[in-house]
Amino acid sequence: MSFFEKLKVGLKKTRDGVVKRVNVIFNSEQIDEEFFEKLEEALILGDVGVQTSTEICERLRKVVKKSGLTTPKQFKSEFISIVSQLLASNEKKEQGLNPLNSFQEIIIVVGVNGVGKTTTVGKLAYNFRNQGKNVVIAAADTFRDAAISQLQIWAECAGVVLVKNEGTNDPGAVIFDAIEVLKSRKANILICDTAGRLHNKKNLMMELQKIGKIVERNCLGAIKKIYLVLDATTGQNAISQAKKFKEMTNVTGIILTKLDGTSKGGVVLRICSELEVPIEYVGLGEGIADLFKFDSQKFANALLQTEEDDAFGISNGNK
Repeated sequence: MSFFEKLKVGLKKTRDGVVKRVNVIFNSEQIDEEFFEKLEEALILGDVGVQTSTEICERLRKVVKKSGLTTPKQFKSEFISIVSQLLASNEKKEQGLNPLNSFQEIIIVVGVNGVGKTTTVGKLAYNFRNQGKNVVIAAADTFRDAAISQLQIWAECAGVVLVKNEGTNDPGAVIFDAIEVLKSRKANILICDTAGRLHNKKNLMMELQKIGKIVERNCLGAIKKIYLVLDATTGQNAISQAKKFKEMTNVTGIILTKLDGTSKGGVVLRICSELEVPIEYVGLGEGIADLFKFDSQKFANALLQTEEDDAFGISNGNK
């Protein structure tokens, strides 16, 4: 399946919840204040959040005032367009190969316990490997039982090199070794797995800062990224986690896992609107190939478009 088709299937639980309520509202007879109140309520119930729901409705009010449209069905495509713009608000252009180094980037993967960091590292490695990149993984989760053996399996499935040191519980030492392997192999990407951090534990956050300093000292000029993994099934709790991580470390991107297993997919809109950090990837299954580069336009259409919309050509583009 294409990414769009996979999204349509993966977002079914969310579509059956918030989207059904929204579509009932868009089938109403007229646009009035009651319409906007019902729409805002439906979005809030769908984990979109109060601030983001209000922003969407305010933008729609402006469209109505400017265009003179009289029925909700007439501007369903405008609604999809607004959601798409909101989702794209923090997107960044891909950076090219750094001319100062033989490798492109170093990615540190962080998050609380149980969100799927180790699994995500394996899927990321597979994704990059399929793009022809030379990838190295650092097994820097030195605290969780069986973390290294789990990552070993993912590395073998992805066909990439794993750097581990079961003789130490110092994640910084593992990452230092991995950087040396990265340089010696002239690899493109280093992905660093880390232990699950409770976002309210300052000492663990300080350890992440230490890891960042090791990367800074030993990889001058490299592109450095910190990807925060969030579990979509936790809904609004994911927002509070993200805000805590942003306070302690320079999160550059978000990976949202388990999106196919939740009715709380509306949280994606709030993440894009309030966190000012781009969503880089979304997880839509358990397989190694089920991590996808986030596409705001396709996500908006997959989330909000119905079969009736398809029949009437209501869309924002699915290419």
